[in-house]
Amino acid sequence: MPRRPAQPLAPLLAPLLSLVLLCASAGASAGLPAFCESANEIGAADQDRVLRFAGAVRNELERSGARVALVARAGLDLSRFGLLYSHAGVALRDNPGGPWAVRQLYYACDEGRPRLFDQGIAGFALAADTPARGHVSLLFPADEDSVLLEQAALDKRLALALLGGSYSANAYAYGTRYQNCNQWLAELLASAWGRLEGGDAPRETAQAWLREQGYVAGPVRVPSHWLMFAGRFVPLVHLDDHPDADTGALALHVSVPDAIETFVRGRAPQARRVELCHTREHIVVRRGWEPLGAACEAAPGDEVIALE
Repeated sequence: MPRRPAQPLAPLLAPLLSLVLLCASAGASAGLPAFCESANEIGAADQDRVLRFAGAVRNELERSGARVALVARAGLDLSRFGLLYSHAGVALRDNPGGPWAVRQLYYACDEGRPRLFDQGIAGFALAADTPARGHVSLLFPADEDSVLLEQAALDKRLALALLGGSYSANAYAYGTRYQNCNQWLAELLASAWGRLEGGDAPRETAQAWLREQGYVAGPVRVPSHWLMFAGRFVPLVHLDDHPDADTGALALHVSVPDAIETFVRGRAPQARRVELCHTREHIVVRRGWEPLGAACEAAPGDEVIALE
């Protein structure tokens, strides 16, 4: 029987390299030069367009009348995993870092560890992987949930207590060996809405509450065993925290923005959602739960802002 030809490793690694940068910051790291030094060069025209897009996002935050929003960003090409949105945080109207700055976990490349970071809406939008197209989702929780979330997000002691010491882009959502940016956000929601005191094990307590409330992380479908195998060669991607049954089924339970939005909507159907996207030609604003889709095409009822 002829042997199956060996597949080149680089094509297998490409989608996983995008996964690594879900929560990465700019800055070099001796251990991760290929990833951390991959900041995008953006021209003046592209920068102007993305800043106009960020302005539209900020306008939606201002007109919402809310004090807090869950904000998610697309940009990395995660289509192979069936994902559009990759990174989420909490936008706070009265953030000490500036009005509507996004409090989030990111991987500090220069320090080699995860950190919490407040970033303005413009910087949040500019951090997308490609300036030609972008998506941002805004989710406004119900009134009581908003109050509790704002209090928790501004509680530095709690926010830091929920920060894990080791980062993994595909961290197992129900374990504490690693953490990714969206997992920190999910655990913050649990601490806020469950009114959890945390104690000596705040992350474990938050994860237990999420499970009790029906939170389902992912699952992120890995297209092939080859791609799962390739992950062993990518820094900041780990499999040793995932159950063997999940890796065997090519379905990893990872916290992603879609899972968080589904959980919030199930908890409080009255929560409001606004989605914005842009191409080189226009910005589309959609209010409601029907997704815009990666193509960023307007439908009846959507607001369209010309960019040319």
